[in-house]
Amino acid sequence: YVLEGLTDSKKLTEKQREKFFPIIMRDAISVGVSIVDNNKIDEINILEASRFAMNDAVSKLSVKPEYILTDAMDLRVDNCLPIIKGDQKSITIAAASVIAKVTRDRIMYEYDEKYPEYEFKKHKGYPTKLHLQKIEEFGLLDIYRKSYKPVKNYLERKQDETS
Repeated sequence: YVLEGLTDSKKLTEKQREKFFPIIMRDAISVGVSIVDNNKIDEINILEASRFAMNDAVSKLSVKPEYILTDAMDLRVDNCLPIIKGDQKSITIAAASVIAKVTRDRIMYEYDEKYPEYEFKKHKGYPTKLHLQKIEEFGLLDIYRKSYKPVKNYLERKQDETS
């Protein structure tokens, strides 16, 4: 069974996610992916941006689903069933979780090539000590969400320094 062990992407190693990714992409009836940029997230907030991206991904499916299962996210459509800890209970949600995480990680690798001094390959954009040090050292890039707490704190601190 090729998807043996597939679960919540956060519980898998990067190597495991990378192993499942091509299998899911090859064997799934249809896959829809949507990416929301930092400006849109700042405009509508992370929850609404996630909802928007999921609905957009569903609209890109080549097969219209009878039901949409999500990991606790209400998409505000009639055929949506939000399941708490869904990525641990449904192989479909787990597969979507892997596709989303691998896609995001690959974007971070592209950023790492474009901005090597920030070391995105190591922290993948998460607010690790290393990443926060890089922001302090090199400042913010246009890719950052201004509404994200570590970035917001940085901006407020810089504002205070210039006041």
